[in-house]
Amino acid sequence: MNGRERILTSLDHREPDKIPFDLAGTTWTGITKTAYLRLAEFIGKAENEPEWADVIQQIVIPSDDVLKILDVDTRGLFPLTSHNWDVFNRLEDAGNNWVYNDEWGFTHHFPKENGYWFSIVRHPMENITPDPLIIQAYNWPDAINRDRISGLNEKAVRFREQGKLVVLKGICAGIFEMHQRFRGVSNALVDPFLYHEFSDLMIGKIADIKIEFWKMALSELADVVDVIAEADDYGTQGSQLIGPDHFRQFYKPHLARIIKEIKISAPHSKIMFHSCGNVRPLIPDFIEMGIDILNPVHISASGMEPYRLKRDFGKDIVFWGGGVDTQKVLAYGTVRDVADDVKKNTDALGPGGGFVFAAVHNIQAEVPPENIMAMWKALNKL
Repeated sequence: MNGRERILTSLDHREPDKIPFDLAGTTWTGITKTAYLRLAEFIGKAENEPEWADVIQQIVIPSDDVLKILDVDTRGLFPLTSHNWDVFNRLEDAGNNWVYNDEWGFTHHFPKENGYWFSIVRHPMENITPDPLIIQAYNWPDAINRDRISGLNEKAVRFREQGKLVVLKGICAGIFEMHQRFRGVSNALVDPFLYHEFSDLMIGKIADIKIEFWKMALSELADVVDVIAEADDYGTQGSQLIGPDHFRQFYKPHLARIIKEIKISAPHSKIMFHSCGNVRPLIPDFIEMGIDILNPVHISASGMEPYRLKRDFGKDIVFWGGGVDTQKVLAYGTVRDVADDVKKNTDALGPGGGFVFAAVHNIQAEVPPENIMAMWKALNKL
């Protein structure tokens, strides 16, 4: 089997010739620049300036040489968005920080010393008095600018010719996360109850922008992509950021609209949904909406034990991730710890297919290359 065949078999809940492997197919299964440069040097393929997938998270696209050495089954397509479009030409020097104002009106800071990623420091609607007219008058990004997908069709065709499964990323974060970015976390949590009309209009507008983007992008790319990636973080380490009823009342209707439109525009593709933390109570909702794949499978969060997830939901949804814990084991464990964690998690999630191996989230700067290779070697021993 080639990589694409391997993953498609697993997505069909059948066991392929071996467990499929994703690294850098998305900006949730990726690797930061610092970790990548060390890894590339470690395996004898040193480079200086890799291509960016996501400047805000500092996620890069590994070279073809590195991806071939690691026999990665996926390749990602990353449209031009506020996370990777002309970021460096728009940076401002603010003393201790680099400042970036993006197309949504969010202000990001990157510390000049010991900075690992950009963080949002200004929410454009945090201090306003909520009024639906503000939503109507706001300068929203142009979702249908075809420059966003320039060259992606050619890349996808090339990846397909290489036998790789192609994953297409979207235009922005999820509707709940974008709500937080506009209003700040505290306001976003209470807006649906205190300012329902304003809140629903904002959430709906963000969903509309996503739908506009997907219709535009998939009109050109639907026939050359295999997996379409959407996201929204609803979980924490211990529970959910918002209650399941809160999600179902205020966010699920708009998320369902997005999923429906993607399926109409790309009926032959699978939909991946990234949602960090303990999202176990929401998994039945994800399945009901037509989501095919769950990422990152946050195995260290409460309620996300891999054996139980596989037992309870493995027939209805694919687990993409959960291969090794990135919070503690991959970053701070020994080589043996990493190998043991890989074995434990793949034993839980792998049987019967419906599993694509990836680290629980992006490989961060502190992860040593020895542990990344230990992860890879352990997977390839299975």
